[in-house]
Amino acid sequence: MALFRAENIKVKGIIEINKLEIPAQQIVCIVGKSGSGKSTFLRLLNHLDSPDEGTIFYQGENMQKMNPIELRRSITMVPQTPVIFSGSVEDNLKIGQKLSGIDVVNELKLKETLEKVFLHKSLDAPAEDLSGGEKQRLALARAMLLQADVFLLDEPSSALDSDTAAKVIDMFIEFIKTQNKSLIMITHDLELARRVADVTIEMDQYSKTSLNS
Repeated sequence: MALFRAENIKVKGIIEINKLEIPAQQIVCIVGKSGSGKSTFLRLLNHLDSPDEGTIFYQGENMQKMNPIELRRSITMVPQTPVIFSGSVEDNLKIGQKLSGIDVVNELKLKETLEKVFLHKSLDAPAEDLSGGEKQRLALARAMLLQADVFLLDEPSSALDSDTAAKVIDMFIEFIKTQNKSLIMITHDLELARRVADVTIEMDQYSKTSLNS
């Protein structure tokens, strides 16, 4: 059974998909031109947006009929510009677990997770003072602490320099593989996609804007 299956999807003026299946426990990269609908498609997979027509199935079940709270416990998304809450780094790491209704991990685990994303900040550092790249890494660390099965990342390293980006992405992929999770990631870096992807989705072939250009 496919992890996701999209059938007869239309999003007005942006996307048109007759049928697309995404396998489970794979590294999936979504590539394509700017404006081709990559972020819109990712939001469909988390039911943050709904298609104008068609159906998206998650593990064989119509996503429209699923409990959205339960769905987002299974599928977590890190947008390109992550949501950072007021308060400390620690507050931001814990809030995802609290909102998901899972047990909050101890301080040692929080520090270990920060180290994994190469974010060398104290837990009591103000989160709003972090740079854009540091906020991206904080959001990735927060996601790693959740008990999700699927991780949706929208350009997760766009604010990082190339060396740091490579280290962070490689670390996250190792986390996905060792935990038997699924990763669907938008990237503009075609070399990265060639290097890490088990499956690559070329969004241009489903994009009405690209087809009409």
